[in-house]
Amino acid sequence: MGNYTREEVLQMAEEEDVEFIRLQFTDMFGTLKNIAITARELPRALNRECTVDGTFIAGVAGGKETELYLDPDPDTFTILPWRPQQGKVARMICDLYHPDGSPYKKSSRYILKKVVNQAKEEGYTCFVDPECEFFLFHSDDNGVPTTLTHERAGYLDMSPLDLGENARRDIVLTLEDLGIKVESSHHETAPAQHEIDFKYGDVKKMADCIMTFKMAVRIIAKRHGLHATFMPKPRAEVNGSGMHIHFSLYKDGKNVFRNQENPGELSDEAYYFIGGLLAHSREMALITNPLVNSYKRLVPGYEAPTELTWTKNNQNSLVRIPISRGEDTRIELRSPDASSNPYLVFAVCLAAGLDGIRRKLYPTKSSNCSSSEPEQQATKIENLPENLKEAIELFEKSSWMEEILGKEFCGKYAEIKRKEWLKYTRQVTQWEIEEYLYRI
Repeated sequence: MGNYTREEVLQMAEEEDVEFIRLQFTDMFGTLKNIAITARELPRALNRECTVDGTFIAGVAGGKETELYLDPDPDTFTILPWRPQQGKVARMICDLYHPDGSPYKKSSRYILKKVVNQAKEEGYTCFVDPECEFFLFHSDDNGVPTTLTHERAGYLDMSPLDLGENARRDIVLTLEDLGIKVESSHHETAPAQHEIDFKYGDVKKMADCIMTFKMAVRIIAKRHGLHATFMPKPRAEVNGSGMHIHFSLYKDGKNVFRNQENPGELSDEAYYFIGGLLAHSREMALITNPLVNSYKRLVPGYEAPTELTWTKNNQNSLVRIPISRGEDTRIELRSPDASSNPYLVFAVCLAAGLDGIRRKLYPTKSSNCSSSEPEQQATKIENLPENLKEAIELFEKSSWMEEILGKEFCGKYAEIKRKEWLKYTRQVTQWEIEEYLYRI
């Protein structure tokens, strides 16, 4: 992805023999949608003349006005490397607009842009460095995904223990072809679990990159006969998958998290940013951890954050301080998972951190070792929500979330999530059958 003008996009499409262009956008819950047009229609698309019917799109359905115009972002023009080299296929990520020309304010990409512009007005530019974890499982003879794997590899293991090494390598090479800079990749703790870390970049571009990344991972995995899933906790007995996010904040070209007087410590702004993340983490959990399954990951014993503390080495803490200092000083938020909508996650996290800076919310609860439940109660350490229901309730009570996301957006988001929770509560699980059927 580069910095392209309208004319450059048209020229590249012609020179590269592009025949189809996928106009993509993300719905409220982070699902990638698209329509495909021929190259002949590209000028019309760039003139914002292509429309979609939002009748069946989450967040749009049920509204008074469901027909929306697509506005392709020229900077996101990318040729898809897995499609044919003759009659190539490209894609562009789009913003959504009403027929009267006004932006569709329930678009998650619009929401992130709004928060980024607010940060810019205060002189700040945010960079993020996401660490995305996922599983590569087998499919059955009918191509249906399973949670089965034949490997026994663990953290940083390599072939022949790591049976997904070739798939992961091809994923990385494909991402590089797409213009996404990968910092590193490795096998994670659980069998069949992998992690790919990105080179840090502007928060808006990185949200686009995450959506592109998830699409590429699924497609390349399928070519290897595997199913890639970003489900937070697909298997109960092993670690779940997260999307840890490293934040850095710049002002006047300098990293404001860097402590100029004491290079080994963080700046006041860094501590305030942490304070904002901790202060708002419970009410924004429905965004960072949006599924019933998300809260199966956030439990003690599986290296996932459970307590609202900050730390240098405690796996249970919400915020970790990486060892790098100077211009590389960053803050790591460990709760989000990759089932979330990256535009919304980055928006609420940036807004929370900036709120901490404005209000000078110094974080008081640090922790360098895991605490038992009685110890947490004694020291008044709070926890993330225990389940989706609690997350919904905290979200609905939050006037701050309405301020960031918009009242209408919050209402629709919570409404759909409540239906999801109700659907879940009506299920009879295999655990219940095994626990009760034979003895009750």
